[in-house]
Amino acid sequence: METLRRISYGMYIISSKKGEKLNGQIANTVFQITSEPPTIAVSINKQNLTHDCISGSGVFSVSILAKDTPMKFIGAFGFKSGRETDKFAGVKYLTGKTGAPVVLDMPWVSLKRKCCQGPMPGPTRSLLARLLRPR
Repeated sequence: METLRRISYGMYIISSKKGEKLNGQIANTVFQITSEPPTIAVSINKQNLTHDCISGSGVFSVSILAKDTPMKFIGAFGFKSGRETDKFAGVKYLTGKTGAPVVLDMPWVSLKRKCCQGPMPGPTRSLLARLLRPR
């Protein structure tokens, strides 16, 4: 898939939901595992609210940010906790079939995922997910 060829080291917003609560965080590692079926991996700190949302819903999205994304926009998803603030307030996004929010404001491309990996030991969890539909 063409979308998988665009993944490189960069900045990503990993977003999910838990019930009606939406949350997202900055991540700097997303990588391709296989091209068939199209599968990626991301690493999420287990203490982050985004991890709780992904664990609860089993879905997440990846928004690949453009190189010129302003630091203020990155900071809204990276320097604050979703437990204390609504990270999606004032941000353009859509929810598709999975309900995971896809950021529309600054991304270069977005991917919707259904999570398919179980628990892992240690402070982070690597999540494997199959591509549902690129935007």
